[in-house]
Amino acid sequence: MSPFLRIGFSSFEMDLGLAYHEEVLNPYCAVYMKEAVETEKGQVYKQKRPTMYPPWSSTFDAHRCHRRTIFGSHVVVKDKTAELKTEATVQLDTLASRCKKENGKLEIWVELKPQGRLLMEAHYFLERSDASGHGEGDGETEREKEGVFALHHRRGAIKQAKVHVVKCHEFTATFFPQPTFCSVCKEFVWGLNKQGYQCRQCNAAIHKKCIDKVIAKCTGSAINSKETMIHKERFKIDMPHRFKVYNYMSPTFCEHCGTLLWGLARQGLKCEECGMNVHHKCQRKVANLCGVNQKLMAEALAMIESTQQARSSRDNEIVGREGPVGVSQAGVTREPSGHLPISPLTPAPPLPRKEHQGISWDTPAEGRRPSLEQSEPLYTTTRKEHHKFNLDHFTLHKMLGKGSFGKVFLAELKGTGQFFAVKALKKDVVLMDDDVECTMVERRVLSLAWEHPFLTHLYCTFQTKENLFFVMEYLNGGDLMFHIQACHRFDLPRSTFYAAEIVCGLQFLHSKGIVYRDLKLDNILLDIDGHIKIADFGMCKENMFGETRTCTFCGTPDYIAPEILLGQKYGTSVDWWSFGVLLYEMLIGQSPFHGHEEEELFQSIRTDDPCYPRWLSRDANDILVKLFVREPERRLGVKGNIRQHAFFRDTDWNALEKRQVEPPFRPTVKSAGDCSNFDKEFINEKPRLSVTDRIIINSVDQTMFNNFSFINPAMAHLKSP
Repeated sequence: MSPFLRIGFSSFEMDLGLAYHEEVLNPYCAVYMKEAVETEKGQVYKQKRPTMYPPWSSTFDAHRCHRRTIFGSHVVVKDKTAELKTEATVQLDTLASRCKKENGKLEIWVELKPQGRLLMEAHYFLERSDASGHGEGDGETEREKEGVFALHHRRGAIKQAKVHVVKCHEFTATFFPQPTFCSVCKEFVWGLNKQGYQCRQCNAAIHKKCIDKVIAKCTGSAINSKETMIHKERFKIDMPHRFKVYNYMSPTFCEHCGTLLWGLARQGLKCEECGMNVHHKCQRKVANLCGVNQKLMAEALAMIESTQQARSSRDNEIVGREGPVGVSQAGVTREPSGHLPISPLTPAPPLPRKEHQGISWDTPAEGRRPSLEQSEPLYTTTRKEHHKFNLDHFTLHKMLGKGSFGKVFLAELKGTGQFFAVKALKKDVVLMDDDVECTMVERRVLSLAWEHPFLTHLYCTFQTKENLFFVMEYLNGGDLMFHIQACHRFDLPRSTFYAAEIVCGLQFLHSKGIVYRDLKLDNILLDIDGHIKIADFGMCKENMFGETRTCTFCGTPDYIAPEILLGQKYGTSVDWWSFGVLLYEMLIGQSPFHGHEEEELFQSIRTDDPCYPRWLSRDANDILVKLFVREPERRLGVKGNIRQHAFFRDTDWNALEKRQVEPPFRPTVKSAGDCSNFDKEFINEKPRLSVTDRIIINSVDQTMFNNFSFINPAMAHLKSP
C-alpha cells in the first residue's frame, strides 16, 4: 500500500474584524474526498467515497492509491443555522510533501473562502508493500494481495488529549493562535505551541500555572448540579453579572475565553457592576462571581488549608508522644497487606494524600499543577549513585526508529564496548502534547522491569536542556513485526512460545497495578537467544488495582478493545483483547478486523466476528474465541486462568519464567552491535538528534522534569572515561 496522511481539524476561526464571528453557532466540518478522473472534457474531480463529518480534534486517514493521479479533500465548514458556508480544497500531494519536510508532522492554518480559516494537523505515515514470498500456495484473496489485510505496515499508537478535570471543567492543552488572556489572573497567556489550557465545555482559557486557582464551577456541565446548589447555600456566592451591550473604542479582550472582541460596534458585553468584558457567545458560560477575584480567593483558601494541616500535624505529634494507641481505638487504620515492610534504615514513604484538583469549596486544599514531582509508587524509588552519565559518555552509531515523540539510537558506552538502545524524547513535544506524566510513568515502569525477565530493562535516564534520554538494553533480535513480514506467519510452536512469555509479562504488570494498553507486534522484541521482551511503556496506566477503572481513549487502532471505542471505563481486560489480536496475527498472518478507514476499522472491531481458517487447530481457535469476547468481565484472562487453557497444555510455566525453555527460533545476530534485524528505512539515516529552535527551548519550563534522572544499580559497574 501507499503512504497515507492522518488528518485532524482542531479549531475554526472567522476572519478578523467581521461581526459575523459572534453569530457562528456550533460550526461543523464536512470533508469530501475527491480524485481526478480523465474524461472526454478533460480532467474532472469526482467524489467516490461517502462524505465524512469528523468531530473537532478527531482524525481520519487519507490514502493515496497508485490508480489515482491527483487525490484531494474538499473541506466545507457550516453551522447549524446553515447560514455559514466556507470552504477550501487541499491537495494531498502538496500536504504530504510539506509533512516530509517537517519530520512527518505538520500543523497549518488553511484559508477558507469566502472567509475564515481552519487549523489542520497532518501526520505522514509509511506503509511498505511486501512484494515477495506471499503469493505461493497460501490461497490469499484478491484483497489480501492488494495488501489490505496482510501485516505489511506499522501503525502508530493514538492517544486522546489529556483532560484535567477541575471543578467540572475539562481542561486540555490548547494552542492559541491569537493573543489570549487568562480568565483567572487576567494576564497574557504567553509561550509557543500549546501555551495554556482551555475548557472543552465552557471555553474558559487559563495559564497552565493557574489550574490550581480555579474556584468557579464549569457552567457548561454543572450549572444546576447538586454540588453547585450546596455551594450557593453554604458560601452565599451567587452574584450574577449585569451585562449590557457595549461599544468599545479600543482593542479589548474577553475575560472568559481570553480572545479579542472583534467588530466595529457592539463588539461585546460589559458588566455594569464589576466591569467584566465578554463576547456575546460567552455570556451564558460565565460563572456567577461578579466582583470576586478568583486568584485572591484561591490564595486565601490555600492559606486556610495550610493552617489546618499545621494544626492537624501538631495534634498528631501530641497523640504520638502520649504512647501507643490500641487497635480498637477510633481513628486508627491498619496497614493493608501486601505492602513492603519498612526497615529502620529506609525512610518511610509519605502517607497517601487525597488528590485535589483546583480548590475545593468544602475542604480547601492546596491545588497542584501536573508535573513530575508527584508521589511515586514504592517500586520507583530512585537510588543516588556516584556515577553520573550523560550524552558525552555514549557514541551514537545507528538510528533504530523514530516518530513524532523523538528517536531511538544504537549507542555504545565509550571505553566498554557495550551497546545500548537510547531513546531520546524532545522536551518541547512532550510539553506541547501534555505528556509529562506519561513520560514519568514510562520511566517508573521501566525501572520496575528489572524484576521480570520478559520486560525491557532500563539502565539509566538523564536529560539535557532539549531532550530526555532513556538508556535501555539493546535487543538486537529485532521486533516480531520485522520477523513476521519475512515469513508471513509463525508456526504453532513458535506462536505458543511467544504467547506464553507475553502472558507472563502481562500478568506481572497487572499484579503491579499496571495496564499496558499498547500490546502489538512492534512492541515485542527478541533478545539474542530468542526470548521476548515487552517494550515501550509510554501508554501504561498505574494504580489499577481491584475494581479501579480508567477511560482514556488510547492504543493502536488495530488492537483497541471495543470497550475503549464505546467510551466505557475499563481495566486489564483491554490488554487481553490486544493479546488476542496479536496471537491471531502470529497464527494466521493477518489482522482479525479490517477497514479501509479508521472508522470502518473501529466499526469492524465493535461488530464483526473474526474469520478462522479451517487449518487452525481446535485449541488455537478456542482461545481466540474466548479472547475476543466483547463483554470485558467474560473475557479470558479476566475470567479464568489463561495458563490452564488447552492451548498451553505443553507449556512448563515454572521453567518458562526461569528462561529454561529453549526458544524455537534464534535470530541471526553477527555481533553485539548488529542491527540487521531492524528496518533499513531508519538504519540508513544519520544518527543525529533533532534540532530544536532556541526560542522554543528557552520557553520550556525545566522544572516540569525535576527528578527525571535515574541510575540503576546494575549500571554502577560500568565505568566510562
